[in-house]
Amino acid sequence: MDATAPQATPAAPVEMHELVPYAQAPRLRDGQAGETGITLAWEDGEQVRLPWLWLRDHCACRACRHAQTRERLVLPLPAIARPREARLEAGHLYLAWEDGHESRFDGGWLHQRRPGAEAATALPAPRPWPEGFHPARVDHAAFTGSVEGERAWLEALLRDGLVLLDHGPLADEEVSRLARRIGPLRPTNFGARFDVRSKPNPNNAAYTAIGLALHTDLPNWRQPPDIQLLYCLENDAEGGESLFADGYRVAEALRREAPEAFRLLSETPIDFRFQDEEQDIAVRAPILSCDADERVVEVRFNNWIRDTLRLPADTIEAWYAAYHRFWTLLHEPRHRLAFSLASGEMVAFDNRRVLHGRGAFDPDSGRRHLQGTYLDRDMLESRLRVLARHA
Repeated sequence: MDATAPQATPAAPVEMHELVPYAQAPRLRDGQAGETGITLAWEDGEQVRLPWLWLRDHCACRACRHAQTRERLVLPLPAIARPREARLEAGHLYLAWEDGHESRFDGGWLHQRRPGAEAATALPAPRPWPEGFHPARVDHAAFTGSVEGERAWLEALLRDGLVLLDHGPLADEEVSRLARRIGPLRPTNFGARFDVRSKPNPNNAAYTAIGLALHTDLPNWRQPPDIQLLYCLENDAEGGESLFADGYRVAEALRREAPEAFRLLSETPIDFRFQDEEQDIAVRAPILSCDADERVVEVRFNNWIRDTLRLPADTIEAWYAAYHRFWTLLHEPRHRLAFSLASGEMVAFDNRRVLHGRGAFDPDSGRRHLQGTYLDRDMLESRLRVLARHA
């Protein structure tokens, strides 16, 4: 069964219940139908074969998709996924199925979603810091006042794991207002929004004036916060510079220089635990986690809240040696980034990739007050996709 050739006059886009624009994508110019699917060709020369079952599954008519939520309403069955007619209509695909159902597919929509095509909104891939890395800076007014500024901030954060916002107002809760542009705040046992300053009776080292070695926050959680925002309201005290290291870069250095140490830290779960009078939050996980392709995708490193090391006796010393090697690499100048936050600046970083710390400061020499919160990475990616609709 051959699909008929498209008409010469372009037709209006077919409603596919999709918010990502697709009207400007190439139209279909040819279709060759077969027993189990159809081979489609577009105006730009792209060609692909789509199974009938895939097409029935992606029908966007009101019987198959909810008109308001755009959610799928039916489960396609192989027995009914056979068309009795297939034709092209002005660059779009029309199918009449054997059970009487009819489907129309926009040619541009099919082009966007053809097998092998990139996602309609490509997200930046994480990139380990190169030599001499300096984080991107985005002006507060550009972030809040333009799609381009907000997109630049989001892309840098997803790509580099670290980005700065400059020239913000000295306003209480500004960090919360900025975060809510992206999505809801991620609450933890420290609240949805927290103040970082020296205070009496602290339950966390961050609320003291001591130096903080490089670490990730809350590795004792099964799902640690993804993104941390720290907004500087005051920073007149002596010391207290901010420290950062790219866990991905340092983990790869460890893999190259000490492969057995890398193996131990990536294959050996240990215990992390936070406890005070009201909370006792613990999990068992490795320092480094890798995906199926052996790429490091998460770093859990916080020396303060490592719990009792429950390992077989014959691996304890080797594990400590591997841990110390990773610690040493993290704090080497070639891997460490240091700068002082000024009032009105905000730093945002990937807490499951980038380790952060600070130098000790003298609380008697001036005031130091940062406000912080967390966000889920899903919300960053979601916001970037939404902004892409306005490109």
